[in-house]
Amino acid sequence: MTRVVKFGGSSLANGPQYEKVTQIIMANHERRIVVVSAPGKRDENDQKVTDLLIEYATLSELDQNIENIQKTLVARYETIAQYFQLSPSDFKTIRETIIQLPLLFSGKGNDRLAYFKAHGEKLNAMLMALILQKLGQRARFVDPAELGLVVTGQPDSATITEESYTNIKHFKISDDEILVIPGFYGVTKKGDIATFARGGSDITGSIVARGFGVHLYENFTDVSSVYAANPNIVDRPVAIEQMTYREMRELSYACFSVFNDEAIIPAIQGQVTINVKNTNRPNDPGTRIIPEHDFHPSHPITGVSNSDHFSALYLHRYLLNQEVGLTLKLLQIFYRYNISYEHMPSGIDDLTIIFDNRQLTEDKIQALCADIEETLEPDAMQWIEDYTIIMIVGEGMFLKPTTVAETISSLTMNGIEVNMINQGASQISAMIGTKKKDAKRAVATIYQHFFQEDNHD
Repeated sequence: MTRVVKFGGSSLANGPQYEKVTQIIMANHERRIVVVSAPGKRDENDQKVTDLLIEYATLSELDQNIENIQKTLVARYETIAQYFQLSPSDFKTIRETIIQLPLLFSGKGNDRLAYFKAHGEKLNAMLMALILQKLGQRARFVDPAELGLVVTGQPDSATITEESYTNIKHFKISDDEILVIPGFYGVTKKGDIATFARGGSDITGSIVARGFGVHLYENFTDVSSVYAANPNIVDRPVAIEQMTYREMRELSYACFSVFNDEAIIPAIQGQVTINVKNTNRPNDPGTRIIPEHDFHPSHPITGVSNSDHFSALYLHRYLLNQEVGLTLKLLQIFYRYNISYEHMPSGIDDLTIIFDNRQLTEDKIQALCADIEETLEPDAMQWIEDYTIIMIVGEGMFLKPTTVAETISSLTMNGIEVNMINQGASQISAMIGTKKKDAKRAVATIYQHFFQEDNHD
């Protein structure tokens, strides 16, 4: 059987990390489809290659001096090549590509950024193929265009097309061959490069896994497991051995971010098991993300997470619930400002709209509020910046109806104010609104209530 295996930027930051990756690939013959990110930071003061390429794109577009940034980029890849004793002639194409990027592409703006950023992954995949060949493996670099990974959408927020899966399915791979594929980007029907919005290499790995019809996608990162809570909030939280696709999606909503939530979609469609593993401890079992029908919960909740990138708009008006078309008016206003809302819990006289504030600016908030006040004429209206969402998620919640009640009780007993409760329609999640100052304490309180009897080995 064949596996897809993806390595993130921290796993490919320098020569020693690269060596760990090559050993992982060669340790199992099933690891024959390799997806790579661009080299990440080597230490806290370092820069990711992607950030260097953004700087390169900007400087070259403005006709400023690019010699230093070119040298820095060449050195990042060349240092890794030298670690494996690649010859200058082997490395020549990578060096020349870096130097010639401004000549190879004359586009501007987001098109230019996408083209330059994508080369972080492209050059790294080329380098990985060369290194595997040096180590005696039959490895081949495969560009997304050759693979048939066709995308639509904006240059910095690409969307995969269904035809890509057909193209990948018919791509020929020999029994003893390792394919090395750059993550993060695809090509449009016109042949232009377009990058995925975020977590791009995770998305590529998932797409490729579905396309080739593999059953296991190993995603190597710098942690050994997905944990039941943020280790920065809870000391030595329980490691999650298995979780479902939809549990991961629900938790990712509140910054439970080990695996990109968008990347799960192709895996769900292809019923691919995802195994999150640690490059530095490859023998650790990691966390498996699996289909719901293969999962048997042993605990009421699987995890708890929080995010403070939300704001809320509170509206009060008597008999608000009896006004026909009120929601339609609100949605039309949101449409005019190109704003999506996250949730809209309501009462007979009250309505709260929750927004992801990453799509908002101060000017847009003021204009939005003025428009709503003029259109709906509420008796009271308040914009709430001090808002955090806590997500509790678990397939076991469906089997234990008292889970939400227990959660609220534990919070109130610890003096944590609850501003909003929203039970998910799937009955495997609940969303709780709190103040930002209480968020970490809320996560710790919920975790202690449900996991305090677990052993932390």
